[in-house]
Amino acid sequence: MELRIANTLEGTLSLASVAAEGVRVGPGGPELWGEIEALAERYRARFGKAEPSGIPELAPARELYRAGGIDPTKRRPSSEALLRRVLQGKGLSRINNAVDACNFCSLRFLLPIGLYDAARIEGAEATVRRGGPGESYPGIGKEVVTLDEQILLSDAAGPFGNPSSDSFRTRVTEAAAALLWVIFAPAGYDPKALRAHAEFSRTWIEKACGGSARILCQ
Repeated sequence: MELRIANTLEGTLSLASVAAEGVRVGPGGPELWGEIEALAERYRARFGKAEPSGIPELAPARELYRAGGIDPTKRRPSSEALLRRVLQGKGLSRINNAVDACNFCSLRFLLPIGLYDAARIEGAEATVRRGGPGESYPGIGKEVVTLDEQILLSDAAGPFGNPSSDSFRTRVTEAAAALLWVIFAPAGYDPKALRAHAEFSRTWIEKACGGSARILCQ
């Protein structure tokens, strides 16, 4: 799978992606959930009930959205939505080990991460681009995700993900055996930090889901 950034978004964002094969998707294990709960406790102790605008660590994701022409106060980065749940004492939903590991890493980095069943992606290339007028897709647990002028991922069959919410078409279920994991960051994000995020993600994909994971690009 080749991941390409369209010319219209060059200088707007940075990406790191991880591909995994031979994974076994099922319930998240106690080690993963112990890490998630410990991280949530650290955030609650550190940030309390602070508003997102007052948390400096959320600035990179908001910068990414603004550079892409998105108002992050109206359409929140998925990482910010996760942190808001934690600070409100709600905790994270238990979906499956792949999704739970993705949410853990997104919460740890405070950057949006897209997670996709690689077998459901059409063609050999995925492109990060802006959405066109009227573009949308059925979301996961949502009726329709509108994509006009939004940053999105697209394959031969059309859009399948963005930094706020992924599509129903490429959702990861227990039938998945291969994954594509994409970390979204603003242009200028420290490349060493982004590489470290990709390495951490690779480790946790293998730890939580088995199989073999490798970094595709960074």
